[in-house]
Amino acid sequence: MEVSRIRALRGPNLWSRHTALEAIVGCTEAECSIDGLPGFEPRVRALFPGMGTLRQNGHSGQLALAHVLEAAALELQAAAGCPVTFSNTSATLEAGIYQVVVEYSEEAVGRLALELAQALIHAALRDTAFDLEAAIAQLRDLDEDERLGPSTGAIVDAAVARGIPYRRLTKGSMVQFGWGSKQRRIQAAELDATSAVAESIAQDKDLTKKLLRAAGVPVPMGRPVTDADDAWAAAQQIGLPVVVKPQDGNQGKGVTVNITLREHLDLAYKVAAEYGDVMVEKFCPGSDFRLLVVGDKLVAASRRDPPQVVGDGLHTVRELVDIVNQDPRRGEGHGTSLTRIRFDDIAVLRLSEQSLTPESIPPKGQRVILRNNANLSTGGTATDVTDDVHPAVAARAVAAAQMVGLHICGVDVVCESMLRPLESQNGGVVEVNAAPGLRMHLSPSYGKGRAVGVAMINELFPAGDNGRVPVIAVTGTNGKTTTTRLIAHLLAAQGLRTGMTNTDGVWVNGRQTDSGDCSGPKSARSVLMHPDVDAAVFEVARGGVLREGLGFDRCEVAVVTNIGSGDHLGLNYITTVEDLAVLKRVIVQNVSPTGYAVLNAADPIVAEMAAACPGKIIFFAADRHHPLMATHRAQDKRTVYIDGPMLVAAEGARVERIPLHGIPVTRGGAIAFQVENVMAAVAAAWAAGVNWETIKSGLASFVTNANNAPGRFNVMDYRGATVIADYGHNPDAMLALVAAVDAMPITPGQRRSVVISGAGDRRDSDITGQTAILGDAFDDVILYQDAAQRGRADGEVMALLREGLNNASRTSHIEEIRGEFLAIDTALARLNPGDLCLVLVDQVQEALDHLAAHVKQAKDKTAVH
Repeated sequence: MEVSRIRALRGPNLWSRHTALEAIVGCTEAECSIDGLPGFEPRVRALFPGMGTLRQNGHSGQLALAHVLEAAALELQAAAGCPVTFSNTSATLEAGIYQVVVEYSEEAVGRLALELAQALIHAALRDTAFDLEAAIAQLRDLDEDERLGPSTGAIVDAAVARGIPYRRLTKGSMVQFGWGSKQRRIQAAELDATSAVAESIAQDKDLTKKLLRAAGVPVPMGRPVTDADDAWAAAQQIGLPVVVKPQDGNQGKGVTVNITLREHLDLAYKVAAEYGDVMVEKFCPGSDFRLLVVGDKLVAASRRDPPQVVGDGLHTVRELVDIVNQDPRRGEGHGTSLTRIRFDDIAVLRLSEQSLTPESIPPKGQRVILRNNANLSTGGTATDVTDDVHPAVAARAVAAAQMVGLHICGVDVVCESMLRPLESQNGGVVEVNAAPGLRMHLSPSYGKGRAVGVAMINELFPAGDNGRVPVIAVTGTNGKTTTTRLIAHLLAAQGLRTGMTNTDGVWVNGRQTDSGDCSGPKSARSVLMHPDVDAAVFEVARGGVLREGLGFDRCEVAVVTNIGSGDHLGLNYITTVEDLAVLKRVIVQNVSPTGYAVLNAADPIVAEMAAACPGKIIFFAADRHHPLMATHRAQDKRTVYIDGPMLVAAEGARVERIPLHGIPVTRGGAIAFQVENVMAAVAAAWAAGVNWETIKSGLASFVTNANNAPGRFNVMDYRGATVIADYGHNPDAMLALVAAVDAMPITPGQRRSVVISGAGDRRDSDITGQTAILGDAFDDVILYQDAAQRGRADGEVMALLREGLNNASRTSHIEEIRGEFLAIDTALARLNPGDLCLVLVDQVQEALDHLAAHVKQAKDKTAVH
């Protein structure tokens, strides 16, 4: 068994909405049926009993090693605690080649699971050992390293529950919620609106105390100190017991409380000084509480108890700590709900205060404290006390957060009880914390967890706001780019700052930000990250969906222009028109329930996609009497069609009419394929809520010149001849272009010429089919060799193009040229006034620039004469 390629599908894809790995797996003839591998299945199940049932996923045939790989990779992740449920194995048309798809929650974990699954299979084949426990531990450790921590994870879960999209921006805890101009960002439990000044204040404990005191919030006395002697002097001034802590610290690092002896203070100073400047303050008796403030509300409160063990009369203190640390809720760092208790000098010192050592065996029931401070990061526990907080205490916590300027704030309070105001019990606020940890509120050791993630998302996004901007996805065989550009034009006319991706580049609010073929998910994600985007229109090409899935989780509008006879068939196991339709249908399957799919009713395979749409349907077709159009219209559903010289949009009794002569791109309705593109764009804009006056004026102002829509039926005048540049590159496009050329004015004696090449990654029939169509419509055919042969031998594509002209009824002159620009020059040199030349460009912008230079030169010569 050999895995030849692995792709990470990071968005909705051909197989499912899940993030998944897609592997191409080759099996030998013997490996195509595990029944032919004696003893294999019992051995692999002995090595991994939890692998589960091997399944065919509804397909007949034998179980291959590829199916075992699928099951093992999924179940290994599940055994490590990853929330994965989807997998699939599909046989390709190539014998022994399978596509194995396995969901992942963290990509690195999924890749490791696939590697370990291969190792498991090889061990079973060779009847060697496989350390299952070590494999699962490796996956679990990697998952803990890769996944979001509990605090950030809780906020993300709350966003997902509200339908708010998110994207992790770093390997750490920086996350973007929402899209475009509606986006918000967090860093752990800190909001993007929180200023760096507020965070700096929170880190300066002395400054924080001064501000809180000014706000009427009770705080303990204290001051910064310069060395251990100064610290002891401050302790004498303040009065023992005292607390020694870093002036700029967090998570309880370097904090020692309830110090009464100089010896202990010297050690505490040394520990605190490791984290920077040190301060000493009065120790407040009572319990340690953490109050969580979000916005102007207290949303949770916990009592934190220091790390401790309870004697059993049998084990030493060190052994008791080891036993407690075996609790699966305890781990290193902040990836688990509790942290392991650690032994250090502070712990040993605290034991000595209780007349104990690490090797002492405390009697049964004796509580042994390992630290004075109660931070979870040092191994402490938390008890939820949210319901006990006195309104006056909550008010002081909110005042403290607002005085510092924190939108999310952890307020540390020391007092006897939450049931009474702080002032009545000599309690006080000892710290405020930016980006507070949420573990103690989400999963307290005792009491119920609080929905603090929900509170934070509600602070970011008011009720009813899902952080989304309208996303319109456009796919099909032909017309995608023009339709995408026209939709973006209409949205911009509505006043929306529009982001657009297509095969020519990326645009944001009218400015090009990238060039090249940008019809994939990476470009879509970059647009959705841009803060100046109020709406987005994405051309969705087959390659990007196959390679990585969609760049968004769902869209408001999905447009499928056509499928026809397809294009790029035979690549990446998309071998039939039906396969291509399933791939193109992905955007329809991921329409929002409140959104629309805009579908070509005249293309049966497109019309069938309606059944897969979670939202509503707008059908478009030139023929309003088409049965599907008539039925849809009779049900008072939205349709767009042509009625004589008018484009009509109808929904029930409401009808909007737009004269075709006012839509330049259609040349008065003469260019049929542009009429189809306009119908699709109008339907999409209607679905997106663009008003009709804007749609009408936007259609009137949209032209397909070389600047606005390069390579999309760009018409130029060259010395009295008509030159048309287009990027058509499949038989369906040739038929549409011939129909468009036939609809143009004909001058007496007009000769038609065409310049064409072919891409080597098409099927032979697709290459010959193009020139077979053109040979019946053009007098001169100039063939040129494409810049990239794409796997073809030199001259092979040219031979196929010439073969398509064998039975040409009109073509009388054929030339073969090396190089696109030379071919264009040759065609232009043969033109006479009144002739027509169709140039099917390959290097779109370069070829258009070349043509423009010729046109300008001809105009300049005419002006001189």
